[in-house]
Amino acid sequence: MACRRWFLSFLLIPGIWLCAGCSSSSSVPAGQNSLSSPEGLAEYLRDLPAVQQVQIWENPYGPGLQILTRHYEIYTTLDDPLMLRQVPSFVESVYAEYQAQLPDPVSTDRRFVIYLFAQRSQWEQFTRDFTGPNADVYLRIRKGAYAVNDVCAAYHIGRSQTFSVIGHEGWHQFNSRFFAYRLPSWLDEGVATLFETCQYRQGRFVFEPQRNLYRLGALKETLLTGRMIPIEELLVLNPGQVLGDNGGPDERVTAFYAQTYALVRFLREEFYGYYLRKYHTLMAAALRGNWPLDELEARIASDRNLPLTVAWNQRVSPRLFSLYIDSDLKKIEKEYRAFCEKITYPIRLQYSP
Repeated sequence: MACRRWFLSFLLIPGIWLCAGCSSSSSVPAGQNSLSSPEGLAEYLRDLPAVQQVQIWENPYGPGLQILTRHYEIYTTLDDPLMLRQVPSFVESVYAEYQAQLPDPVSTDRRFVIYLFAQRSQWEQFTRDFTGPNADVYLRIRKGAYAVNDVCAAYHIGRSQTFSVIGHEGWHQFNSRFFAYRLPSWLDEGVATLFETCQYRQGRFVFEPQRNLYRLGALKETLLTGRMIPIEELLVLNPGQVLGDNGGPDERVTAFYAQTYALVRFLREEFYGYYLRKYHTLMAAALRGNWPLDELEARIASDRNLPLTVAWNQRVSPRLFSLYIDSDLKKIEKEYRAFCEKITYPIRLQYSP
């Protein structure tokens, strides 16, 4: 079968990136030749408002920097000055957006740690060192990042997509630290997609999930091909159950992420806040550990050292949705599909052999 690719054109919003990510315009700084060394880059970054400290990072992967912001500790081998100049602002902007998902702000004395490598080979070497016997699981990621053990590890795949995967994985890193209970997969992954698309404006990043053309395009294709996963099934799935054998995004995993993106947007946006109140109640109860779980369910939900089991997700997720959102899944299914049709209406797909 011939390989098929799809492209998107968004008729209502011109002039934006045709993939999930963050867009901006920047000019090359004067005196860029002086930025060819880590010392020069460190000096270049020290004047940024978001940066508290920059120093050389001695490591086995390549010349690098350690950049401290208010909430993040960034270790990077990137040598692109324009990209580096925006990283501190991005992580602080997305941190504020994570906080906006909560009923009350949370705080911590420990910075979040991000490793951002210039090359995949450096990322692979770090992953083997950091994850040990579990490295093969993470090395299956063909293009992206991961968050594990309170650390986010990514490598440069282009400016927009790099920020997109850091925004997504950073949410997993954030809620793993602050939430008393882990979230069901549909909710965790759906919320993470809210931070994949943004615009750079006046020194900070503004996140715009409604412009996530990658997820919208995948959702449109899923609708047109009749491959929509019913809500009843979507609630009990996790990414591991739909991930292809080679770790790549086959049609089912693409549909899973597109539909969880749409489901979270549906709860947040549709019917003038009717479901938004319910969504906030569900999230607040997860943050504070107030879900009505039995002893075993609560232990799995609260202990991040235990793996998220398929059985736990299948047992707990539908019950929570019924309790906090709505028990009438047929009604929700109808409303949700109508919402999916509405938000993908402006999307036009083009296919190539």
